[in-house]
Amino acid sequence: MEELDVNVSSSEGFGVAEKIVLLTFISAVILMAILGNLLVMVAVCRDRQLRKIKTNYFIVSLAFADLLVSVLVMPFGAIELVQDNWIYGEMFCLVRTSLDVLLTTASILHLCCISLDRYYAICCQPLVYRNKMTPLRIAVMLGGCWVIPTFISFLPIMQGWNSIGIIDLIQQRQFNKASNSTYCIFMVNKPYAITCSVVAFYFPFLLMVLAYYRIYVTAREHARQIRVLQRAGTPADSRHQPDQHSTHRMKTETKAAKTLCIIMGCFCLCWAPFFVTNIVDPFINYTVPGKLWTAFLWLGYINSGLNPFLYAFLNKSFRRAFLIILCCGDERYRRPSILGQTVPCSTTTINGSTHVLRH
Repeated sequence: MEELDVNVSSSEGFGVAEKIVLLTFISAVILMAILGNLLVMVAVCRDRQLRKIKTNYFIVSLAFADLLVSVLVMPFGAIELVQDNWIYGEMFCLVRTSLDVLLTTASILHLCCISLDRYYAICCQPLVYRNKMTPLRIAVMLGGCWVIPTFISFLPIMQGWNSIGIIDLIQQRQFNKASNSTYCIFMVNKPYAITCSVVAFYFPFLLMVLAYYRIYVTAREHARQIRVLQRAGTPADSRHQPDQHSTHRMKTETKAAKTLCIIMGCFCLCWAPFFVTNIVDPFINYTVPGKLWTAFLWLGYINSGLNPFLYAFLNKSFRRAFLIILCCGDERYRRPSILGQTVPCSTTTINGSTHVLRH
């Protein structure tokens, strides 16, 4: 969600040198977000193995939301930040602000759905996961990630519910007589600040923490059971083959959960300062400095370009798919199963992801 330049005034404007540094930095963030998220979407569309993993549908939708932030929101915010003026009119200010609130809320709801997907994959049996994460249910969850945010973005903002009781203050800050400048001011009253922050950040964050804590407990318990069996010297005969399959599944899913947990943590670290300030500012008579608002806002925007790099460093499948795209299909980065097997093997499917079992 966005609260853009709430306390901006001519005395808080940036100097020429600061504007050059800001423009360079912001341009790099926007370019990184556009190219990185496009790379994620193309990688999943082109890689057959990535398409088989249900979690990646949420990741593609999340990348699309981040791409829209970098195309529809950040450039206009950068122009206003550098020019110290909003030249696109009041209606487009409301539209741009609504898009910001919608896309930010959609991002955290996607992360919430991902945490639920990992919870069912790790803490439940494979059959339960397949029954829970059907294509229809995934489609409904994705639809909810985009529909629910409209009820706290376009609907209240276009109706002016967020400005009830503070209209005079907003009008005072929209036009700066000293510099003859107009700003895109988005301020929220106490009820909207509490409602929007709870729905868009605090409640989903609590769900994600609980889900990943349960995943951690389950993985730790499974690891303890494996150590007990190893100490007992249990023979790996056919009677214990299901245990080996379960162990392989647990390692695969836990590794994926760790990657997504890091992505969730980075998202929360980037957006937590903004949402904390957003809910505190109305209760301290809107005295948070404009530059602090700007810093917290762009810290959140940086997250839109951060996720693709996290995938590249933390997820081997995504890293391989990225290298294939960037290196124009270089055969060195393709999976051995594509180039042919020299060792007899069979395949098994775990939660939609195919794994090679060598004999």
